[in-house]
Amino acid sequence: MPESPRKPPGRGQRDREGALATEERQRVKRPPKFKVVLYNDDYTPMEFVVSLLETVFSKTPTEATQLMLQIHRGGRGVAGLYVLEVAETKVSTVHKQAEQRGYPLRAGVEPE
Repeated sequence: MPESPRKPPGRGQRDREGALATEERQRVKRPPKFKVVLYNDDYTPMEFVVSLLETVFSKTPTEATQLMLQIHRGGRGVAGLYVLEVAETKVSTVHKQAEQRGYPLRAGVEPE
């Protein structure tokens, strides 16, 4: 008796006539994002905050000034949205630069 031709097993392959053999891709879950928040204080100069936003968070001078005013008026502002490790590094950089200049500027990380 002749053997019937066998199809090689394929992932996601359908046995119906005329159907396409497709391969299902695993969806990679994106890592969660975290907000870097800067908090207002009464001692850190506005110019320093603007400079920090430009250098550490790559804001334009206009964006940095607007964000600094938002922080000043509202008590806090979101400087950026990053994966956890990057957000923690940015906070550490803010604290280090503020401490070097003797300012009490604080920053924190919050889930998105």
